[in-house]
Amino acid sequence: MHRSSRLIGLASVCFALNAFAGSGHDAHWGYSGETGPDHWGMMKPEFATCASGQEQSPIDISSANKGDLVKIDFNYKASPVKVLNNGHTIQVNFGAENTIKIGSQTYKLLQFHFHSPSENTINKKAYDMEAHFVHKNDKGELAVIGVMMQAGEANKIVDSVWAAIPKEINKEEALTAQINPSDLMPATKQFYHFKGSLTTPPCSEGVNWFVLKDAINVSADQVKAFVATVGQNARPVQALNKRSVATSN
Repeated sequence: MHRSSRLIGLASVCFALNAFAGSGHDAHWGYSGETGPDHWGMMKPEFATCASGQEQSPIDISSANKGDLVKIDFNYKASPVKVLNNGHTIQVNFGAENTIKIGSQTYKLLQFHFHSPSENTINKKAYDMEAHFVHKNDKGELAVIGVMMQAGEANKIVDSVWAAIPKEINKEEALTAQINPSDLMPATKQFYHFKGSLTTPPCSEGVNWFVLKDAINVSADQVKAFVATVGQNARPVQALNKRSVATSN
């Protein structure tokens, strides 16, 4: 890759990270009507990849090849967090050193947030919600872990987050109790892996996606409370194109 192309790519990831992980989401895009996903790519030059990209997320996972994938080593611990309603989702921001290691690369957990219904689907099945855990390594590369959430028993972590949702958009509220991200994940962490993008503008590509196979529970009332706060916020599945999906053992 030419140096100029690498610089452009890095700039794109940095712009994407600000939009995806920070509180400065552009307020003009949404999930329905003239500001919905079908129009994102035409709203701003910076959003063009939403329409022209060939490795867009989310996707439907209907087939997967068993690949020689390294496991994800989780180094999560109970940590202080701040809860944010950015107008598009409820987001939990981390400051402590929660990390994952994939091969030789270490990624720091920046935040997790929610979508309803799930953005990724499995065999065309959408779950009631999906949590996205957003990580970044020292190179600025992103790795996102998707956790499916299905209606069942109430989730204690979700309860604590919902109770701390700020009344004002883009205002953070510190959570009294600390959160261990592992408590919002299934015990078994087999996964699907594919190359993808951010699921919100600017839809920048080059994101490593890991969707866990097992779902966790969230109550129907918790789903309703989320939708009542931010609305349904799932981008439709995108074409797989020339990509393949790999599955862990």
